[in-house]
Amino acid sequence: MLLTIDLGNTNLTIGLYQEKTLLAHWRLATDHQRMPDEYGLQLHSLLHTCECNEEELDGIVLSSVVPQLTERVEQACEDHLHLEPLTVTSDLKLNIKILYDNPQAVGADRIADAVAVTERFGGPACIIDFGTATTFNALTADAEYLGGAIMPGIGTAAEALISHAAKLPAVELKAPPSVIGSNTQHALQAGLIYGYVAMVEGLVSRFREKLGQEMKVIATGGHVSKIADNTTAIDIVDPWLTLDGLRLIWNMNR
Repeated sequence: MLLTIDLGNTNLTIGLYQEKTLLAHWRLATDHQRMPDEYGLQLHSLLHTCECNEEELDGIVLSSVVPQLTERVEQACEDHLHLEPLTVTSDLKLNIKILYDNPQAVGADRIADAVAVTERFGGPACIIDFGTATTFNALTADAEYLGGAIMPGIGTAAEALISHAAKLPAVELKAPPSVIGSNTQHALQAGLIYGYVAMVEGLVSRFREKLGQEMKVIATGGHVSKIADNTTAIDIVDPWLTLDGLRLIWNMNR
């Protein structure tokens, strides 16, 4: 079995694979104060919920965009699961060619997403990951990763707005009854949800001008359903795309 770990600024996403089958998956809050032993105990607990012992693991693969936590999770895997994780970088064997100015600056999660899309859908493709940041990633028909666009995620934007505007309340991130909000709560929801929908549709259109009309749009991430449910611009929704990319990277480098 293979344990896949995607360590993000907001979420820690974990998957357990048997060959190509995702047996179990978990999306947890990233705790920046947690120490290696605490991460190790948490991983042990998750494995035991699906009756898996660490001895059954063949490997662990890790992507991280939180440098200060990467070493802690690596140490947790070594000390508690007795396996050294494969940590994703642009230097590994991949099925994509990274044409970013500095390939090492590409987030490990963006690499995993591109690897999964290349294997499963092919290019050209626009890959959107709705997380702490919303990232748009351009993939050509020749499996070339060109780069993309990065902006605040919808949750990040909502938190920033509410923290800087004294009279605006926290609201649930869901579509309101109408794009024209008749009260402050609905007006905030309309601005956040439909504003991000318009942003997605606009950027997808601009990416298509560069990559061609046959471009597919694949979306993932913790907030994907909030946007995908309100637009036809997204062709494929896969909340666990990054985990599948990690599985593929491990197989390419094992």
